Amino acid sequence: MESLKGYFLISTPQMPDPRFQKRVVYLCVHSEEGAMGLVVNQSLPDIQLVDILQSAAIQVPATIVLPPVYMGGPVGLDTAFILYTSAGYTTEHTLVVSETVSLSADPQILRDIAQGRGPRDYLFTLGYSGWAPGQLENELTVDGWLPLPADDEILFHTPDELKWKKAAEKYGINITLFGEMVGSA
Repeated sequence: MESLKGYFLISTPQMPDPRFQKRVVYLCVHSEEGAMGLVVNQSLPDIQLVDILQSAAIQVPATIVLPPVYMGGPVGLDTAFILYTSAGYTTEHTLVVSETVSLSADPQILRDIAQGRGPRDYLFTLGYSGWAPGQLENELTVDGWLPLPADDEILFHTPDELKWKKAAEKYGINITLFGEMVGSA
């Protein structure tokens, strides 16, 4: 299978795992060794990025507006990731995911954000979604996920509650009717 790195995985209405119902995952790694991605439409309202920064002794000026913290997935909830637009910002410890998006766990990004020198657009996540070799490919064959090329506007600028629907609509798919369209054999 061709790599889906840089794609959205949009859960279909047939998604059997309740943790991923109506979720959009941005796939950061996909190879024969497995896959890793971040849920990008499930914020954690009880956790504030300013609190995380301050606990890391990073002071944030009142003029800096911080986005919500996201639950990137059910694995490694004590691990933080920053998914960000690559344009105009780079850091040493970064995985380039696509021409426009990079991923890092480098705390320097947080210091740069607090000083207003960080990436223009970013998502801060705790945890990630991971698949063993062949696991994602199997889930794709049972209609659990719909893989579609990611869109930066949806990724960084669409409200969380609309990302699932908008990501599918961009490609002409009414996701709420998806089960009726594909059916089961």
